Amino acid sequence: MRRFVSVASAAALAALGLGLAPAEAARPPAHPQAEVDGVAAAFGLTADQARTQLAAQDDAHRLASALPASVRAQSAGQWFDAAAGKLTVAVTSSSAADQARAAGAVAQVVARSQADLDRTDAAVRELVGAGVPGVYGWGVDVRGNDVGVDVDRTKKTAATESFLSRVKDLGVRITETSTSPRQQSGTIQTGNPWWPGSESNCSVGFPVTDSGGAKHFLTAGHCTNDRDQTAYGASGQQNKVGTSNVGGTHSVNAREGDMGVVAVTEPGWTLSASVNTWGEPAVTLSGAAEAMVGDRVCHSGNTSHWKCGEVKYTHKSVDYGGGLVIDDLTWTTACSLGGDSGGGWLLGDKATGLHDGGPSQCVDNPSDGDLSLFQPVIEALNKWQLTLVTSGGTGDTTAPTAPGNPRSTGTTSTSVSLAWDASTDNVGVTGYDVYNGSALATSVAGTSATVTGLAADTAYSFTVKARDAAGNASPASAAVSARTQPGSGGNRTLTNNTDYAIRDYQQVFSPIASTLTGSAAATIGVSLTIRHTCAEDLGITLLDPRGKAYALKYSGGSTCTPWSGARTFTVPAAASPASGKWQLRVTDYGPGDTGTLDTWSITL
Repeated sequence: MRRFVSVASAAALAALGLGLAPAEAARPPAHPQAEVDGVAAAFGLTADQARTQLAAQDDAHRLASALPASVRAQSAGQWFDAAAGKLTVAVTSSSAADQARAAGAVAQVVARSQADLDRTDAAVRELVGAGVPGVYGWGVDVRGNDVGVDVDRTKKTAATESFLSRVKDLGVRITETSTSPRQQSGTIQTGNPWWPGSESNCSVGFPVTDSGGAKHFLTAGHCTNDRDQTAYGASGQQNKVGTSNVGGTHSVNAREGDMGVVAVTEPGWTLSASVNTWGEPAVTLSGAAEAMVGDRVCHSGNTSHWKCGEVKYTHKSVDYGGGLVIDDLTWTTACSLGGDSGGGWLLGDKATGLHDGGPSQCVDNPSDGDLSLFQPVIEALNKWQLTLVTSGGTGDTTAPTAPGNPRSTGTTSTSVSLAWDASTDNVGVTGYDVYNGSALATSVAGTSATVTGLAADTAYSFTVKARDAAGNASPASAAVSARTQPGSGGNRTLTNNTDYAIRDYQQVFSPIASTLTGSAAATIGVSLTIRHTCAEDLGITLLDPRGKAYALKYSGGSTCTPWSGARTFTVPAAASPASGKWQLRVTDYGPGDTGTLDTWSITL
């Protein structure tokens, strides 16, 4: 949820460790009783023991954000050790361990660096390809300083044994079980949480359908600003719901408003007209209406749950700083908190708004600086020609048949062309989704597609699913294997010389469009020139054309030192295509400083 930056809210952000040294940050408020009770029940603790553990956890997070850069550079992971009540840091040298201990952490000297772990993880991912029977998980274990592979022994085949023999040579740890996870489904309901990619959660606004009957939900534009971002129904990138801001045309966070759309494409998810009132009597949506001043309105959000208040202003603009001005918002006295973003506001049993922003904490008798704001929902419905789901139901629930006879019709060094036979449906097929392994590669209306942005001389496996107008997805087609042609790699440098202002608590995205062919270099070089009053407040990330994030610099530190001039970074063990849009993301986590991104270049 977007927040006003005032003296009070800056103090609240400082308490969260955003850019301020631990000594400057106030202690956080006591943990909610529900959280205390939940932790106590889950771990067999008394309430007092749970409070002590949670306080230690807070301290560990503050310490992690303030570790010296020299320790972070040699870190192979970190975690909160509940038994010891401290942050533990895995480092690759005794000198880094000494520095970590001096800062107050427990240190473990380990053999594998983060780059070593990433390389092994990438090698396992390549061997897994489109899937191995029984293999349901793999990734880095920072506590064990290794890469682990999880296998359901009840689903093993000869192919599994062959795979395990190969990954053992990589030095991975193999864990066998008799069960494996399954993808879950659920209900899209006003006020429930959802997660944009790996970011923190937002809240569901209202379930809607488009003119063809396909399923979606409305939420905040600042939750859907990333194009074609996967949306999840659970934290940790679990329980995929669909795709946010499809095509980059379904999100607005500017003067026009703060509103966005998430397409619900995964089977098993249904749309419900019932509002999550968090234990209060049930409310079922009957339509949409615009609120006026003096109205009593209520909203449902994942953090503050069910809160009501009075409309104080309508069609009022807000300036959040950094050039972000939004017009025609409704301002209310109701309480709201971070995580409520995008949640639904109601006037009686009618949808009236999508949560936009508010204060850093709830207060009695709020001034204008403590009010909660929402985007009128009728504007969003009209903009994208969407229909609110009410008590009338959702219609067609029959999925199309699987596409038949999938085949490769041609390859280049960066693309694979595919074709398949049409699916059938009780109402009608509206499109097809092409998957590269488990990732959605492209969506088309017809029975052919070309997947681009691939690495040269690399084997891929594709499947296709059909969709109908109600959003029902077919079973996957048979897999199609194809290998891209050899291409030219090498070190090639591209530059963006446009200046971007860096402002408090804002993110800057500077793009570079690459038309180079083949794969990016195994080690990518990045050079950037920044002028900024507090280098410790900045976090810098490289985003590849597929959206994979490579962290170049973390924020944190006990002092503020100026950054003036060029710095270089390397990304080891990169596995990215050279072609497409690369982005440098610069995030300012602290108050009271200014700066500019002057230029940056990338060597691919």
